[in-house]
Amino acid sequence: MTSKRVPADAAADDAVTPDENAGDKPGQTPERKPKVKRAKGERSARRRSREFAVQALYAWQLADTPLRDLIAQTSEMEEYTKADEACFKRLLGGAIREAPALREAIGPHIDRPWAELSPVERSILLLAAYELKESQEVPFRVVINEAVEIAKSFGGTDGHRYVNGVLDKLARVLRPLEPAR
Repeated sequence: MTSKRVPADAAADDAVTPDENAGDKPGQTPERKPKVKRAKGERSARRRSREFAVQALYAWQLADTPLRDLIAQTSEMEEYTKADEACFKRLLGGAIREAPALREAIGPHIDRPWAELSPVERSILLLAAYELKESQEVPFRVVINEAVEIAKSFGGTDGHRYVNGVLDKLARVLRPLEPAR
């Protein structure tokens, strides 16, 4: 039985899982299911979850909308059904619940007061900081890359560069021992 190789830099949300029926014999490597092929420009379910969470965090910051209302409003948005709902709820709920501690962790790595950052940048930083802190199974490079891509889509002209710099510094603190640092 042969195994298919997955590139080392594959995003965690695109990782393949072992086939339940493969590798039954000792010393046998389980076969891997192939990566899901997406059309160019098509986003993964987890990317969509992160994008919806950023939009909900934006609304939360501007109007202090309760979590249940944010979830209800977001679930009515176009293409929500293509998102990973469990991931969305976990990220959004965690980022809101942990917001004061996350702001405190981010604070030393920003060059101006929190209130002076754009609400989009604050939303992206809160989400990524939560994921860096609480989703150790997702490589820090994936978390940062996803945040940068979202900042390119939703943020200002050079917002993605700012987000990248802040998260790189934060990752060094939250994940000092992660391999390939």
